[in-house]
Amino acid sequence: MTGPAETDLESAAAHLGEDLLAAEWTLATAESSTAGLIGHAITMVPGASRYYLGGVIAYSNLAKEQELYVPEELLAAHGAVSPEVAHAMAVGVRSRFDADLGVAVTGIAGPDGGGADKPVGLHFVAASRRGHAATVERHVFAHDRDGNKAAAALAVLELARREIRAS
Repeated sequence: MTGPAETDLESAAAHLGEDLLAAEWTLATAESSTAGLIGHAITMVPGASRYYLGGVIAYSNLAKEQELYVPEELLAAHGAVSPEVAHAMAVGVRSRFDADLGVAVTGIAGPDGGGADKPVGLHFVAASRRGHAATVERHVFAHDRDGNKAAAALAVLELARREIRAS
């Protein structure tokens, strides 16, 4: 089963861009399981350079440590696919880019790699806005690999919009 279409991601990214412009906020992204899909969706919107500072694709644990400041001990204790690591990734990317809002995703896209505790389709998405505690959400998607990645990207874009509106 497939997940959201590319047009859904583009539409969500366009709405997020409008919200970021209205709030006069900047955004940075940290992606593991989506491997750049969020940044791609955001930059499909003309004028995204007015609010999108950039992103980090941190697929490996070493990249999460070096590029997003995720502590090695956190990864060892909880694993890369965990709410704690998603939280640290969002905080890390916001700090790295000095953005108003940092968002992150880590998960298991599939078709393998899952287990009883962490099934295929499990994703944690997080948002860190300046001056507030980070928000983390747990999602389990039941799509194929591409669908899980698209659904996780859409969940991040929607979480980012809710964070802006909550400010």
